[in-house]
Amino acid sequence: MVLIGLGSNQGESTEIVVAAIEALQEFAKPSTLRSSRLLRTSPVNCPPESGDFINCAVVFEPKVSLTPEALLRGLKDIEYEFGRREKYTRNAPRELDLDLLLFHEETRNSLEFTLPHPRAIDRLFVLQPSSELIPHIQWPGTGQTIQQLLEQLETDEKVHILEEIPPYYSA
Repeated sequence: MVLIGLGSNQGESTEIVVAAIEALQEFAKPSTLRSSRLLRTSPVNCPPESGDFINCAVVFEPKVSLTPEALLRGLKDIEYEFGRREKYTRNAPRELDLDLLLFHEETRNSLEFTLPHPRAIDRLFVLQPSSELIPHIQWPGTGQTIQQLLEQLETDEKVHILEEIPPYYSA
Protein backbone atom coordinates (compact mmCIF):
# COMPACT_ATOMS: atom_id res chain seq x y z
CA MET A 1 0.00 0.00 0.00
CA VAL A 2 1.27 3.44 -0.99
CA LEU A 3 0.06 6.69 0.60
CA ILE A 4 0.73 10.00 -1.14
CA GLY A 5 -0.14 13.51 0.03
CA LEU A 6 -1.04 16.11 -2.58
CA GLY A 7 -1.08 19.88 -2.19
CA SER A 8 -1.23 23.08 -4.22
CA ASN A 9 -1.55 26.76 -3.38
CA GLN A 10 -0.55 28.44 -6.62
CA GLY A 11 -2.52 28.60 -9.85
CA GLU A 12 -5.81 26.76 -10.27
CA SER A 13 -5.09 24.56 -7.26
CA THR A 14 -8.24 22.42 -7.29
CA GLU A 15 -7.83 21.59 -10.98
CA ILE A 16 -4.11 20.91 -10.49
CA VAL A 17 -4.72 18.48 -7.62
CA VAL A 18 -7.50 16.69 -9.53
CA ALA A 19 -5.23 16.31 -12.58
CA ALA A 20 -2.40 15.04 -10.37
CA ILE A 21 -4.71 12.39 -8.87
CA GLU A 22 -5.39 11.17 -12.41
CA ALA A 23 -1.65 11.15 -13.20
CA LEU A 24 -0.94 8.91 -10.19
CA GLN A 25 -2.93 6.10 -11.84
CA GLU A 26 0.28 5.39 -13.80
CA PHE A 27 1.87 3.85 -10.69
CA ALA A 28 -1.12 1.92 -9.35
CA LYS A 29 -2.32 -1.59 -9.98
CA PRO A 30 -5.63 -1.38 -11.86
CA SER A 31 -8.67 -0.37 -9.81
CA THR A 32 -6.74 0.18 -6.56
CA LEU A 33 -6.35 3.97 -6.44
CA ARG A 34 -8.63 5.78 -3.99
CA SER A 35 -8.72 9.47 -3.11
CA SER A 36 -9.79 11.35 -0.01
CA ARG A 37 -11.98 14.42 -0.19
CA LEU A 38 -10.40 17.71 -1.18
CA LEU A 39 -9.54 20.06 1.68
CA ARG A 40 -8.80 23.77 1.84
CA THR A 41 -6.11 24.13 4.50
CA SER A 42 -4.18 26.92 6.11
CA PRO A 43 -0.49 27.10 5.21
CA VAL A 44 1.93 25.55 7.72
CA ASN A 45 5.40 27.05 8.26
CA CYS A 46 5.06 29.02 5.02
CA PRO A 47 6.03 32.60 4.16
CA PRO A 48 3.45 35.17 5.36
CA GLU A 49 2.07 35.87 1.86
CA SER A 50 1.24 32.21 1.24
CA GLY A 51 -2.35 31.43 0.36
CA ASP A 52 -4.42 28.48 1.49
CA PHE A 53 -3.65 25.04 0.09
CA ILE A 54 -5.85 22.48 -1.58
CA ASN A 55 -4.85 19.11 -0.12
CA CYS A 56 -5.89 15.48 -0.30
CA ALA A 57 -4.38 12.03 -0.02
CA VAL A 58 -4.43 9.00 -2.29
CA VAL A 59 -3.77 5.37 -1.51
CA PHE A 60 -3.10 2.52 -3.94
CA GLU A 61 -1.39 -0.79 -4.44
CA PRO A 62 1.79 -0.17 -6.44
CA LYS A 63 2.58 -1.96 -9.66
CA VAL A 64 4.68 -5.04 -8.95
CA SER A 65 8.05 -3.69 -10.11
CA LEU A 66 7.66 -0.24 -8.53
CA THR A 67 10.19 0.73 -5.85
CA PRO A 68 9.99 3.73 -3.51
CA GLU A 69 12.91 5.31 -5.36
CA ALA A 70 11.28 4.89 -8.77
CA LEU A 71 7.99 6.24 -7.43
CA LEU A 72 9.73 9.28 -5.94
CA ARG A 73 11.33 10.01 -9.33
CA GLY A 74 7.90 9.68 -10.95
CA LEU A 75 6.36 12.07 -8.41
CA LYS A 76 9.09 14.63 -9.12
CA ASP A 77 8.39 14.29 -12.86
CA ILE A 78 4.68 15.00 -12.28
CA GLU A 79 5.53 18.03 -10.12
CA TYR A 80 7.78 19.30 -12.91
CA GLU A 81 4.99 18.86 -15.48
CA PHE A 82 2.82 21.13 -13.34
CA GLY A 83 5.46 23.86 -13.11
CA ARG A 84 7.52 23.03 -10.05
CA ARG A 85 11.25 23.37 -10.56
CA GLU A 86 14.05 21.51 -8.77
CA LYS A 87 15.36 24.57 -6.97
CA TYR A 88 12.68 25.82 -4.60
CA THR A 89 12.37 27.27 -1.13
CA ARG A 90 10.96 24.84 1.42
CA ASN A 91 7.30 25.59 2.19
CA ALA A 92 7.11 28.32 -0.46
CA PRO A 93 3.94 28.60 -2.58
CA ARG A 94 3.87 25.95 -5.30
CA GLU A 95 1.74 24.63 -8.11
CA LEU A 96 2.01 21.04 -6.91
CA ASP A 97 3.60 19.16 -4.04
CA LEU A 98 3.49 15.35 -4.03
CA ASP A 99 4.78 13.72 -0.85
CA LEU A 100 5.51 10.01 -0.64
CA LEU A 101 4.19 9.35 2.87
CA LEU A 102 4.18 5.54 3.09
CA PHE A 103 5.27 2.68 0.86
CA HIS A 104 4.13 -0.54 2.53
CA GLU A 105 6.20 -0.95 5.70
CA GLU A 106 9.40 0.14 3.99
CA THR A 107 11.74 2.69 5.52
CA ARG A 108 14.43 4.86 3.99
CA ASN A 109 16.79 7.42 5.45
CA SER A 110 19.00 8.79 2.71
CA LEU A 111 20.04 12.14 1.31
CA GLU A 112 17.34 11.69 -1.35
CA PHE A 113 14.40 11.10 1.01
CA THR A 114 13.10 9.71 4.28
CA LEU A 115 10.34 7.13 4.46
CA PRO A 116 7.92 7.28 6.12
CA HIS A 117 7.68 11.02 5.59
CA PRO A 118 9.30 12.57 8.67
CA ARG A 119 6.82 15.42 9.32
CA ALA A 120 3.57 13.81 8.17
CA ILE A 121 2.29 12.78 11.60
CA ASP A 122 2.53 16.36 12.86
CA ARG A 123 0.25 17.78 10.16
CA LEU A 124 -3.51 17.88 10.12
CA PHE A 125 -3.53 18.37 6.34
CA VAL A 126 -1.88 14.94 6.05
CA LEU A 127 -3.55 12.98 8.84
CA GLN A 128 -7.15 14.04 8.17
CA PRO A 129 -7.32 12.92 4.52
CA SER A 130 -5.17 9.85 5.28
CA SER A 131 -7.59 8.82 8.02
CA GLU A 132 -10.44 8.88 5.49
CA LEU A 133 -8.62 6.25 3.46
CA ILE A 134 -6.73 4.03 5.89
CA PRO A 135 -7.64 4.97 9.48
CA HIS A 136 -6.61 1.64 11.01
CA ILE A 137 -3.18 1.37 9.37
CA GLN A 138 -0.40 1.67 11.92
CA TRP A 139 2.11 4.43 11.15
CA PRO A 140 5.57 2.82 11.13
CA GLY A 141 7.64 3.57 14.21
CA THR A 142 4.79 4.99 16.29
CA GLY A 143 2.79 1.98 17.43
CA GLN A 144 -0.33 4.02 16.64
CA THR A 145 -2.89 4.05 13.86
CA ILE A 146 -3.44 7.05 11.64
CA GLN A 147 -6.78 7.64 13.37
CA GLN A 148 -5.12 7.61 16.81
CA LEU A 149 -2.45 10.04 15.63
CA LEU A 150 -5.16 12.33 14.25
CA GLU A 151 -7.14 12.25 17.50
CA GLN A 152 -4.04 13.16 19.54
CA LEU A 153 -2.80 15.92 17.23
CA GLU A 154 -2.69 19.38 18.77
CA THR A 155 -2.65 22.04 16.08
CA ASP A 156 -4.06 25.40 15.10
CA GLU A 157 -4.31 24.38 11.43
CA LYS A 158 -7.60 25.25 9.75
CA VAL A 159 -9.27 22.70 7.47
CA HIS A 160 -12.39 23.08 5.33
CA ILE A 161 -13.80 20.19 3.28
CA LEU A 162 -14.59 21.23 -0.30
CA GLU A 163 -17.83 20.24 -1.99
CA GLU A 164 -16.10 19.17 -5.21
CA ILE A 165 -15.70 15.40 -5.39
CA PRO A 166 -12.31 14.31 -6.73
CA PRO A 167 -11.78 11.30 -9.01
CA TYR A 168 -11.53 7.92 -7.25
CA TYR A 169 -13.35 9.13 -4.14
CA SER A 170 -16.07 7.03 -2.59
CA ALA A 171 -17.63 7.67 0.78
